[in-house]
Amino acid sequence: MTTVLIVDDEPQILRALQINLHAHGYKVIPAANGTIALAAAQTQVIDVVVLDLGLPDMDGLDVIAGLRGWSEVPIIVLSARHGSRDKVEALDAGADDYVTKPFGLDELLARLRAATRRAGPQNAEPLVATTEFTVDLANKLVLRRGEAVRMTPTEWSVLELLVRNPGRLVSQQQLLSEVWGPAYAKETHYLRVYMAQLRRKLERDPANPVHLLTEAGMGYRFSP
Repeated sequence: MTTVLIVDDEPQILRALQINLHAHGYKVIPAANGTIALAAAQTQVIDVVVLDLGLPDMDGLDVIAGLRGWSEVPIIVLSARHGSRDKVEALDAGADDYVTKPFGLDELLARLRAATRRAGPQNAEPLVATTEFTVDLANKLVLRRGEAVRMTPTEWSVLELLVRNPGRLVSQQQLLSEVWGPAYAKETHYLRVYMAQLRRKLERDPANPVHLLTEAGMGYRFSP
């Protein structure tokens, strides 16, 4: 059974979608705000998310950003915002589809089927723990010995890319292109500086790291 996380603060829409999707064979998890939605996504296996952008506690774009911190789960935006700019922002943030309200149930069902066909298995974990530190990909937070570690946006981007590829070699070119942009693909000294900063913050012995490893001349590897 496909599990759908429905995020909408309008009780009538939430209830109607629960009833109709359940009748069509879906398991539905309702969430009336972004906080509940992100918590549900971290604790349950979700196959697809249907998300309203106008939530009471945070903007729907922030929910998309939180989910995309660790998950590639399909996200269908279901919103009363009709402007092309709203659609572009949602899609650029990581949404896979955009449906405007009011909407037809048949259309939504078709988009759900299409989204689940395209999706791969959703098995990524939002929390990655090592002996020294824990990375919360959902909330973009790093903890060491229970204390939050202050990270710059660039440090976080480098760490996130490594952590999302545990045990795999991430090339220097990939790191530079994804974090700084394609024009910086040869600026390897950037990586040396930022990896040194990350090791000072996270490794027990920065001179002899066990989690943030260098593969000489090739790239870097995260070892959990």
